[in-house]
Amino acid sequence: MTTPDSSTGASRLRTASKSRRAEMRFAYLFLLPALLLVVVFRIFPLLWGFAISFTDATGVAPSHFIGIANYVQAVSDPNFRDSIVNTLFLLATLPIWVALPMVLAILIDQGVPGGKLFRAVYFFPAVLSSVIIGSIFNVVLRYDGSFNAFLGAIGIDAVDWLGSSTTALLSLLAVQFWSTFGMGVLIFLAGLSTVPKDMVEAARLDGAKMWQIWLHVIIPSLRPIIEFSAVVTTIGVLTSMFGLIYVLTAGGPGTSTTLPEFLIWLEQGKLNQPAYAAAISMMLFVIMAGLAWLQIRIMSRNTNL
Repeated sequence: MTTPDSSTGASRLRTASKSRRAEMRFAYLFLLPALLLVVVFRIFPLLWGFAISFTDATGVAPSHFIGIANYVQAVSDPNFRDSIVNTLFLLATLPIWVALPMVLAILIDQGVPGGKLFRAVYFFPAVLSSVIIGSIFNVVLRYDGSFNAFLGAIGIDAVDWLGSSTTALLSLLAVQFWSTFGMGVLIFLAGLSTVPKDMVEAARLDGAKMWQIWLHVIIPSLRPIIEFSAVVTTIGVLTSMFGLIYVLTAGGPGTSTTLPEFLIWLEQGKLNQPAYAAAISMMLFVIMAGLAWLQIRIMSRNTNL
């Protein structure tokens, strides 16, 4: 026998369930435009690139399925191998890309004189496009540029920073680091706002030295930010240096500053080999995903991830 109270309770549950379903439909409706953009401009091109990487498509003649021939060609291509070696060299400097912005962010957060000015100065390059940054440093670093003029004024011989295979990649690395440095500082400053101040004060009252506070309190609290910064920096090195390469060195001299993303453009745009470029893109995607996964696993080895 159903009592009035149980009937009323069941009715309320049904009403609440309908309300939750309506809220979920409303939320999905708001997410739909962003989801469509991701599907159209991210997922579909990725799947399309994966499909044509197994063909001999040129964009003119009909394409034919050729299996993994494009991937075999990439593995045996000296230009592709050089681009991977260059990328590995850049990734070897990853600790500097993460550590230096973190240290400066901690100093600014602890109230060094002129902290607000430093924030603005460090972040300024982040608002400039890579083409503008490349154009500026093309003037600064060329053989008759202002940097060599400065070196000459202090008695140091001029260096062909962008035209020598021994210095071009280092120069490119320095410019990229300068252009992204401020964003790294900003990310760590945001992370420092979540560090418990009472823990820092307690450590200070217990007599801990500043370096001990950094090592045992602040840096462990920043671990998620360090992990995020490492992953974002890795992705940036692999996918966001095309503008600088194009303006500063055009991948040269030789292949000394060629990275996979520039090689993809070269094969697609200049050599009209979209299928081969797609194969390189897929390999770059796998490398990028693998490195990101590996970084997360290594940095989270003491957690349940």
